[in-house]
Amino acid sequence: MSDVRYMISDASKLVDVEAHVLRYWEEELELPIGRNEMGHRYYTEEDIRLFRHIKELKDRGVQLKAVKMLLPDLEKGDSEITHLLARVDKLPLPAESQSAAREEKMHQFQCIMSRLISEALEDHTEKMGAEIGTQVSGQVIKEMDYLLRMKEEREDERFRRLDEAIRSSQKARKERALLGGEEKKKRGFFRQKKGQTI
Repeated sequence: MSDVRYMISDASKLVDVEAHVLRYWEEELELPIGRNEMGHRYYTEEDIRLFRHIKELKDRGVQLKAVKMLLPDLEKGDSEITHLLARVDKLPLPAESQSAAREEKMHQFQCIMSRLISEALEDHTEKMGAEIGTQVSGQVIKEMDYLLRMKEEREDERFRRLDEAIRSSQKARKERALLGGEEKKKRGFFRQKKGQTI
C-alpha cells in the first residue's frame, strides 16, 4: 500500500465521479475509508483502484448490491471485469434488488438535482443581488437629485424674497428721501414768505 493520501476532491477526479458518489459508495458498501486527525476522509492508491473497479462495474450496469457481494474478489485484486461480470450472473441477488436499484438511482438523481438546484440558486442570488443593487443605487441617485433640486428651489425662492425685500426697502428709502427733500423745499419756501413783509 502506498503512503500517498488523496483528499476526496482529488480522489473523485482520479475516479472520475462526483465526491458525493464516493461518500455514497463508501456508506452503501461499508468500505473502511481512512480519516485524518481532523476527521477528514483520505484515500490511498488501493482505495482509488477499488473505486475505479466499482465505477467500471456500475458503468456496465451492475447494481450496488451485486458489487457489495463482489467486494471480497475486488479486494483480493481480482480485477478482470469479464470474470467479475460472469460472477454477477451467478450471484443470488435478493428479490428486492430491483427496488434497491431504483432507490439507488433515485438517491443519485436526488443528489444531482440538489446540486443543480443549489448551483442555480447561488447563480440566481448573485444576479438578483447585483440587479437589486443597481436598482437601489438608481433609486437613491434619483431621490438625491430630487432632494437637491427641491433644496435649490427653496434657496432660490428665499433669495428672491430677500432680493424683493432689499429692493422694497431701497425704494422706500428713496421715496422718503424724495419726500424729505420736497418738505425741506416747502418749509424753506414758507419761511421765506414769513420773513418777507407784505
